[in-house]
Amino acid sequence: MMTQTVELAFTYRMEDVLRRLALDPLNSVDLSNQTVKIPLDETIITVQSIGTLHEPKFILTGLETEEQYERVLSIFHFNRSLLPIHEHFLETNLHSLFLKFEGTPIITDFSLYGNIMKSIIHQQLNLTFARTLTERFVHTFSKSKEGVWLYPAPEIIANLDVGTLRQMQFSTRKAEYMIGISKAIVEGALNLEALVTESDDFILSELIKYRGIGPWTAESFLLFGLGRENLFPLADIGLQNSLKQQWHLDRKPMKSEITPHLASWAPYNSYAALYLWRNIE
Repeated sequence: MMTQTVELAFTYRMEDVLRRLALDPLNSVDLSNQTVKIPLDETIITVQSIGTLHEPKFILTGLETEEQYERVLSIFHFNRSLLPIHEHFLETNLHSLFLKFEGTPIITDFSLYGNIMKSIIHQQLNLTFARTLTERFVHTFSKSKEGVWLYPAPEIIANLDVGTLRQMQFSTRKAEYMIGISKAIVEGALNLEALVTESDDFILSELIKYRGIGPWTAESFLLFGLGRENLFPLADIGLQNSLKQQWHLDRKPMKSEITPHLASWAPYNSYAALYLWRNIE
């Protein structure tokens, strides 16, 4: 087991990160001790914040490999400075948001497969019930280790029948989607890990071949699975509502009104989206 200390040379809102992670009942977060436990390869790694907003410092414990260390750095955005992004947006029409929420990172999901399953479960459901259903899914088909829930293996879900998920309040379509995508992964047709090095456009075109993965789910995979930096989901209602508020409009802006701004926010459109979401949470 390795322990590593990480110090960042840029503003980082770990308190906000932990509060957001704590909203998901499947995450093991201790706000009083400023810790989160994350499962990687069935290893439980603890990330503890011991610094401040402007002098962020963290202790990572439970690491078994260098690859796990690099993965934790990537998940929490510890390995890429937020400063160039902050400075970029100070020159844009979103500068007030980037002053208000300076140091807010994109945190990626701990499991790529979990990201896809969670997105499918969340489709067209209110957030509370979606979280309940996700929790039920994980508790039924997986296990906990050191108090941390692991995501079910695709091999387990691929072998289910639709009726099993229907009994848990999944719709027939969602059950078919989840089982079908799991089968594609098990059979090797869909390799999520191999997509990590591919372009955004390639990943989008590859994922939407599968029933249950539309543009929203594919974009969520790019943003919160892979942490891609230059993505703005134009169809997202939350972003439209946030821009309505930001631009003092009496209606949600149309896609054609938002698109001209993307060039000035590039190459960090994902952070524009993140900060706009943050502003209406």
